[in-house]
Amino acid sequence: MPRKTPIDLVRAIVPRGIPHAGALGCELVSVEKGRAVVRLPWREEFVGNPETRAPSGGVITTLIDTAAGMAAMAALDEMVPIATLDLRIEYLKPAAEGRTIEAAAECHKVTRTIAFVRAWAYQDGRDDPVATASGTFMLDSSDAVLRPPPKKRP
Repeated sequence: MPRKTPIDLVRAIVPRGIPHAGALGCELVSVEKGRAVVRLPWREEFVGNPETRAPSGGVITTLIDTAAGMAAMAALDEMVPIATLDLRIEYLKPAAEGRTIEAAAECHKVTRTIAFVRAWAYQDGRDDPVATASGTFMLDSSDAVLRPPPKKRP
């Protein structure tokens, strides 16, 4: 059986591997080396402002974080656990009520320990985003890596 690539594993992750994104209904649209597109179909529960009926910023944050994390994973040569270190989101305009939102993300640099990603959330195409983002992801965020080394006994 051929060994699975990070891209193969990313395809298998949504929705089961990221329970929060799965609960919201995130769907993987596409993934390729260092890139991912994730779709979030509209649900009434997403309304964050009853007056404008715009979706909550938290929903858009989750969508962007999911797409950005997948782009980071898809940029790797070997799959390792990752964790969001920093995600800066600029909300440019409210998303429209009742419409699907997509997020596209591109990993533009990978170092030994960090992946750097840009992302866009949009309804009418990437050229008219509702939000843009830049983020960093720690590579190999497994528990063993994060634990301090044991102290030597005298």
